[in-house]
Amino acid sequence: MPLRFHWYVPLRKKTAGGDKAVPGPVRRLLRRLGPTWAASPARRLAQTGCLLLFLALFFWVCWPYTARPAAEWRGWIPVEVDTVTGQITLASDQLPEPPILPDSAWYVVEEDDQGDRSFGRFRVVDSGDSELTLVPVDGSAGGLEQMAMSLGPWSLSSRDPSHLPSHYADDLTRKQVIPAPAFLALDPLVSLSAGIASRSWIWSLVWAGAIVGVCLAIPRGFCGYVCPFGTLIDLFDWAVGRRISRFRVSREGWWGGLRYGLLTAVLAAALCGVLFAGFVAATAVVTRGMALVFAPLQDGVTQGWQQMPPYGAGQWLSIAMFFGVLALGLLGPRFWCRYVCPTGAVFSLGSVLRLHQRHVSDACAGCGRCAEHCPFDAVEPGFGTRTADCAFCQTCGGVCPTEAVRFSSRWSRASNTANGQAGAKESSLPRRRFLASGISLGAGCLGGLGAAVLVRLSGPAADAAATAAVRPPGSVPEIDFLRMCVGCGQCLRACPNGALQPLGVGDGLESLWTPHLVADWAGCETSCNRCGQVCPTGAIRALPLVEKQAARMGRAVVDQATCLPFAQRASCRLCVDACAAAGHRAIEFVRVGTELDASGRPIADTGYLVPSVQQQRCVGCGQCQTRCHAINVVAQGELKEAAIRVEAGKGKEDRLRTGSYIALREAEAAQQQESTLPPASSGEYLPDFLQ
Repeated sequence: MPLRFHWYVPLRKKTAGGDKAVPGPVRRLLRRLGPTWAASPARRLAQTGCLLLFLALFFWVCWPYTARPAAEWRGWIPVEVDTVTGQITLASDQLPEPPILPDSAWYVVEEDDQGDRSFGRFRVVDSGDSELTLVPVDGSAGGLEQMAMSLGPWSLSSRDPSHLPSHYADDLTRKQVIPAPAFLALDPLVSLSAGIASRSWIWSLVWAGAIVGVCLAIPRGFCGYVCPFGTLIDLFDWAVGRRISRFRVSREGWWGGLRYGLLTAVLAAALCGVLFAGFVAATAVVTRGMALVFAPLQDGVTQGWQQMPPYGAGQWLSIAMFFGVLALGLLGPRFWCRYVCPTGAVFSLGSVLRLHQRHVSDACAGCGRCAEHCPFDAVEPGFGTRTADCAFCQTCGGVCPTEAVRFSSRWSRASNTANGQAGAKESSLPRRRFLASGISLGAGCLGGLGAAVLVRLSGPAADAAATAAVRPPGSVPEIDFLRMCVGCGQCLRACPNGALQPLGVGDGLESLWTPHLVADWAGCETSCNRCGQVCPTGAIRALPLVEKQAARMGRAVVDQATCLPFAQRASCRLCVDACAAAGHRAIEFVRVGTELDASGRPIADTGYLVPSVQQQRCVGCGQCQTRCHAINVVAQGELKEAAIRVEAGKGKEDRLRTGSYIALREAEAAQQQESTLPPASSGEYLPDFLQ
């Protein structure tokens, strides 16, 4: 029975003509919102709450720009160092903003071209206008003699410099009370198709199974109460669709079984290892639409329009699909949900095992209001129920003037309270719709298999080095990646600075909308592991930050023909400084072109310095390429493209399905030490933060 509240039920007012129902203020407000609000307020409130939650997860939890790096103040000069007590006095000609407060604790770090060195953690005991007095915290200060001999400059940092920054990862952990990909995980088509295509267990199958279980009690409850795309479609129908009727089509037609055909096509293609769920799964379409339409607007308004990356044909195609689904409302209210959505088809098939259903008693007056207002076209001409379509929204019960509609146990005999006669039985599936569904199933199966074969024949080989995309850190091997990534765009939203962008149409249908690193635009942030945390299928592993920092996305390669120092056009250290700032220190200067004397010995101060990539340290973050492109290409116009670029492919990246990247780096270091190369000190080939 529809939920009713005391503030919702009309009051009775005595008039000259007898008692008259007077709607209360809340009921009048609901009527203004629409008949379905007045008929089923609980459902509408649930829809609104879920849409707001979806928007909060996408635009707040996934938004990276609430992260703040560790506080740091540079340029302090040591005035006095007491080697007995450890008390130090620092001075600066620039006042820190905000001011440094007494009793706050900071790491004191010596700034050096070869790497910052920490002297330990100190507590502020006195804070003046331009001087600070600090004492060691818990005896953590080390090397007081070196401190006494150092001339500075020193810096104060709230982060231990022996650890790489983690502010982006910490920010997501702080905000993610509910998992950011929760709605994607609830979509059974996303996890089911990815699991079938990759022949593996997908973690979100647990969530999908849970919502399918709930929908046994509330058939298609996800569609009627939870799905954010359905709510957006309702908003479009209310704002636009109801005002334009010239494109409306009949409720009976070949499109009646289209969603079953699409579902069959997606699953058939998944059996062949090709994933099409990203094209038609409801939550994948709406999430990618938000990522490509509204997320750039949010970034542009809050961070500057330079944060909006350029769009290609693939992005415009996705945007057209997003608005095209909304535009289907011109053919009829919730046309996508009624006839097209394959996610809804999964729940419709699950309704075969339903525990509850809609009943109509003999109190039915045949007014037809239930069929008129049903959002899912689940009421048949005889006012029976198409159980596969019914979303248990209870709108029909709310608009029924005789209260002849009940929602109760599937096996109960709902009866009219006035005469006790048994209610009407549900109607059988009409022959036309049955035939349409059968044809759709057959066509979907053949179409899915045929499309999978064409994609495999026409697309580039997954392991082809020439077409290898630089995937996010923690991505599984490419073949598995293409079978697990639905192209939902959630990682694009979570990535700081737009470093991850979707592949376009020219990269093949199988790779369309999958993420890759565009290092010309931005590099992968050292402190970030957000892409793996928000991936709903495990195509990008949810790695701890220390594991992500050891994962190799690719390797930087210097183009000696265009690099300014190599060509002796100008001195340049942009890539060296960018790599050092990222914490990897994988690019060093080496001297080449050294002249020899008559005895074959090198002549001092001859030759020139050029950047050299230490491949054992490089993780392919792309910070070097970003810096080179921003300065040498964009700002100064010295080059047509960056002279150092990150490349992926066989031998240049690590793509583990399981296992530790740290263990892989340690094994590489051990193997390097045992090779015929000169012996190396322990940890030489490990990143600084792993030594």
